[in-house]
Amino acid sequence: MKIERLILGPLQTNCWLVSDGAGGPLVIIDPADEADVVLASVKDRKVSALILTHGHFDHLAAAGELVAATGAGLLVHVADAPWITSPAGTGGTAFGFEVAAPAATRELRDGDFIAAGDLSFAVLHTPGHTPGCICLYADGHLFSGDTLFAGSVGRTDFPRGDSEALLNSIAQKIAPLPADTVVHPGHGPDTTIRRERTINPFFPRG
Repeated sequence: MKIERLILGPLQTNCWLVSDGAGGPLVIIDPADEADVVLASVKDRKVSALILTHGHFDHLAAAGELVAATGAGLLVHVADAPWITSPAGTGGTAFGFEVAAPAATRELRDGDFIAAGDLSFAVLHTPGHTPGCICLYADGHLFSGDTLFAGSVGRTDFPRGDSEALLNSIAQKIAPLPADTVVHPGHGPDTTIRRERTINPFFPRG
C-alpha cells in the first residue's frame, strides 16, 4: 500500500491519497480543500473514488472540483448523504464557509467494501461525530476521519453529534482491531491501536 498525506484548508484537514503501490488506481479520502494541490499530487494517475469519512465542510470542500477533474465517483455513508449538498448541511454556514459537495454517486453502509486495484477497504460505520461517520480499514491501516485522533476522539457538540454513539463506535468497531493497526486520522498525526488502548481516555478499560 502507498499512502500520501496532504494537509489542506483552514482546519488543517488530512487528505489521503491511497493506492495498492503496484500501479492500481488511487482513492482520495476526504478531499478537504485546495483542489489544485490535490490534482498536482495526483498528476496523471487514475482516481477510482473520492471517499468522505463524513459530511462536514472541512472534509469535502474540494469534492466538486475533483469529481469534475477526475471523473471519479463520490462515496459517503447513507446517513450523511442528505446533508452534503448544502452549506447548512455540511456545517459550513455556521463557520462562515459556504461549502457543499455534489450528490453522492454511491451511498455506503457498514460492511461494504471499496475496491481499488489490489486493495479492498472495509467500511466501518462509526457514528457519533456525525450519524454517517465511517472508518476505512485495509491491510493493517485504518483511516479514521474524525472518529478517532491520536489521544482523543471527534467532537460531538456539533448538530447531529452523539457522544454515547461515539463511545460505542470506539468500543465496538475500533478498539478490537489488531494492536499494530496504523491509524491515519482526519486531523493531526498518525497513531496505532496499541497506543490508543494505552493512552486514549475514550477507549474502553478493563
